[in-house]
Amino acid sequence: MPWMTPTLREVRETVRGEITTSLGKATFVGNSVLRVIADATAALCHLTLRYIDWLALQLLPDTAEHEWLDRHADIWLVNADGTIGRKLATVASGIGSVTGTAGVIIPMSTQLQSDITIYETTEQAVTGTSPVEVPIKAIIPGTAGNLAAGSALNFVSDIPGVDGEVIVSDDFTGGTDSETDAQLRARVLRRIQQPPMGGAAYDYEAWALAVPGCTRAWCTNEMGIGTVTVRVLFDDLRADDDGWPTADDLAAVTAYIDKMRPVSVEDFWVLAPIKQFIDVTIDNLVPDTEAIRAAIEQSLDDMLFELAAPGQTIFAAWKTYAIMNTLGVQSCHLTVNVDDVMQSPGHMAVLGTISYGY
Repeated sequence: MPWMTPTLREVRETVRGEITTSLGKATFVGNSVLRVIADATAALCHLTLRYIDWLALQLLPDTAEHEWLDRHADIWLVNADGTIGRKLATVASGIGSVTGTAGVIIPMSTQLQSDITIYETTEQAVTGTSPVEVPIKAIIPGTAGNLAAGSALNFVSDIPGVDGEVIVSDDFTGGTDSETDAQLRARVLRRIQQPPMGGAAYDYEAWALAVPGCTRAWCTNEMGIGTVTVRVLFDDLRADDDGWPTADDLAAVTAYIDKMRPVSVEDFWVLAPIKQFIDVTIDNLVPDTEAIRAAIEQSLDDMLFELAAPGQTIFAAWKTYAIMNTLGVQSCHLTVNVDDVMQSPGHMAVLGTISYGY
């Protein structure tokens, strides 16, 4: 039978019973010295039992807490950048355009700022008669450092002769957040349950997931026997585009897998899935409120995150289950209650438009 940790009351009664048995006719009267000693001993014993309970959870990666999960990861995982364990946050970098009086020197490590974070130049630059492009990187790691072209930065300390605003001319990319506990735990369990086999499908998926920012990967031979296609998503880094990777993201995954994969595999591709939008029409929603509608959208997003994959049919039952299990929904009707079949093995479902009828 499973082990059940006794309560403090049960431990106290056990200790009192042992003392009574050992001392023959000893009795516990009021706050006698014997009773105080017994209860204090019981409290210490119970504290030890609780520690053992907690320690038992830390010894296995599926229940370990943050620090202990890191220890498991340090043993099992090697990342694409050569680090071990948790994928750490990385800094964003890009190109900024600077204007000003010709001949003014902008020293290396000159600091700039956005509304969110701080940056610095990585090379010395000299202003000219036309805008000068300067390489810039974020000082603080994380996705907050990523900026789109056209964004503006300001010098922390003004430089005489240099315009105070720097325009991002080339997207600042590469900034990723530290891997979450859930993501790290999934990678550790995958490594234990699917040990390296020198080129199995799940090896390619594990190699892709070792790249900073990559959160989901699927390996197939959709191009034919003897070929390998790896489709990846960067859910956190590219959240504003449903997790779809950029060309630079795909190049980073390709470069690492090329170092790890068997040389005998010639036809190999790293690609993004092809978006196939899934529209949902709901009639007779009860209750029909903005909060309920927002919760339904989140439930459908969660369902697709868990179940969608390249080539995976999205069954009508999955959509119905996600909607009806949304907190607060009492009843509704799906106007089009059919399975959504993917157009090709590379297509993957993405939530499209949710329409509501009456």
